[in-house]
This record gives sequence, C-alpha cells and structure tokens, in this order.
Amino acid sequence: MTIAKVTEIICSSETSFEDAIQKGIARASKTLQNISGAWVKDQKVVVENGAVKEFRVNLKLSFVLND
Repeated sequence: MTIAKVTEIICSSETSFEDAIQKGIARASKTLQNISGAWVKDQKVVVENGAVKEFRVNLKLSFVLND
C-alpha cells in the first residue's frame, strides 16, 4: 500500500509566479523525498511604489512516504 503526505510551502521570486514555483519545488526537493505532485493554492504579489516587487505562491506538495 502506498501512502502519501501533503505539505504546504510558500515560495517567492522577483521574476514571476512560474519562477517562484520552480524555486519552491527545487528547494523542497532538497528536504522532501519522492515529491509526486504540486498544486497552487494561492498567488499573491507584493507591490512597492506602484510596481510589482515580488511574486509569492502558496504550494501544496504531495510526496510518497518511504516504507
């Protein structure tokens, strides 16, 4: 029987939402093994002086637990 766990992370980028997602998954992969999927729970931008300064993404990652 396979059992998976879901964890939530928040990641950011000064470039784009896609870059934030890529960086978040890459960083989580250093700690979590067997990441099998991710979905975007929420997106947000930080605005400073009328311009977007940072893109933030709340991700839910699923990963399979080792036996």
